[in-house]
Amino acid sequence: MKIFVSLFVFASLILSPVSNAQRIKDLASIQGVRSNQLVGYGLVVGLPGTGEQSPFTEQSFRTMLANFGISLDSSVKPKIKNVAAVAVHAELKPFVKPGQTIDVTVSSIGEAASLQGGTLVQTFLKGLDGNVYAVAQGSLVVSGFGAEGGDGSKIVVNTPTVGRIANGALVERAVTSGFMQNDFLTLNLNYPDFTTAKILADTINSRLGADPSKGYVIATPLDAASVRVTAPRDVGERVGFLAILENFEFTPAKASARVVINSRTGTIVIGQDVRLLPAAITHGGLTVTIAENQMVSQPNALADGETVVTTQSIVDVNLDDTRMFSFDPGVTLDELVRAVNEVGAAPGDLMAILEALREAGALQGELVVI
Repeated sequence: MKIFVSLFVFASLILSPVSNAQRIKDLASIQGVRSNQLVGYGLVVGLPGTGEQSPFTEQSFRTMLANFGISLDSSVKPKIKNVAAVAVHAELKPFVKPGQTIDVTVSSIGEAASLQGGTLVQTFLKGLDGNVYAVAQGSLVVSGFGAEGGDGSKIVVNTPTVGRIANGALVERAVTSGFMQNDFLTLNLNYPDFTTAKILADTINSRLGADPSKGYVIATPLDAASVRVTAPRDVGERVGFLAILENFEFTPAKASARVVINSRTGTIVIGQDVRLLPAAITHGGLTVTIAENQMVSQPNALADGETVVTTQSIVDVNLDDTRMFSFDPGVTLDELVRAVNEVGAAPGDLMAILEALREAGALQGELVVI
């Protein structure tokens, strides 16, 4: 239970508001500058008997031989236990030019036991538009392996049916980028937020000498995710402009209050701004009471000041052994979690309490269950 408390404290520190400024390049991306997914179908040959004897593998094998001018009679059934049908996929990064190479991942799509020791023969990699953008070929590096005994027992380490070829695909066609298509660039925030978008636009205008009050604007927020920035038309000037722009620093707005629960692992991450309203909770033998009392604070007769009303928040936790915990004013989920852990409640109990608090409207923050 102490371990769980420590993990919660660590998560709370991670989610504390960011006080240091961050670079634009770390918080936003340029619209139109993106990667593209490529996929292809091919054969891996040279396997030590760990391939497959399936109809589509045989058909692919015959097609490959036909491309080399070799034809097999339909009555001949080739033994191709050293061949496996595979799916090949890769990611084509932005601005990659023809002649450069990219990494590829090769995965068995049949009954092959292992791709260890195999070689991928020439495979065309196509994009979403059906055009060929790269050609893959080479020897696979497979981290997994498997072994099987005569009695049917076997052991498999990692995944022997997936391999990788570093620099295994040669790029044949470049993808047109939207980097130079307009008189402006659009910056898309990684985490949309209206306040952050406004701060980003103000930072760019301020650093580049724009004056919105006089109608001279360089950056304009479009919505919670996008900021449009006027940019030079010349390629060299635009690259230099962006090199300066992406290194500007600003402090983004604080994230919204949120509680994230992983129901499979029991992990609970709570943002610092999450607050609780007055409520009473009973969960099994555990009772948690949250109350707020109004108190009058009156200054000393000889001192200057005004009489004000203050709120005192108290959290009480009771279990069968009648243990109780009292807290200072200002009830936070941090205090509630610590109290629940002190009495020995499991993470599953805390999840149930948090969900009940949300349904009762006493949880000031978004509850996300993954």
